[in-house]
Amino acid sequence: MLNAAPPFQADPDRVVFDRRELGLILSVYGRFVAAGEWRDYAMSFLKEVAVFSVFRRATEHPLYRIEKRPRLRASQGIYAVIGMDGRILKRGHDLVQVLRVLDKKLIRSVE
Repeated sequence: MLNAAPPFQADPDRVVFDRRELGLILSVYGRFVAAGEWRDYAMSFLKEVAVFSVFRRATEHPLYRIEKRPRLRASQGIYAVIGMDGRILKRGHDLVQVLRVLDKKLIRSVE
């Protein structure tokens, strides 16, 4: 008799994006892919931060990083969008509001 695989258990030592957060991020990512601006992404789930990085090409440095840092929940905000140069473009408690900073980049690139 084969042993059934154990049920999936989240690693309590890692920060991850939940299904809703990932859906919001992938929605923005899809719009940029459709516009021909982005072509690849990577996700990292570390002890203190979850990171969704977007790339124009896979061999480049990320254009933007979308980070989730639960330790900043009480102060600056759990979410941040960080540019290629390391500047924080937007930080806050609401992922939808934080991701809106990227919409401005899409409108500018289409014009």
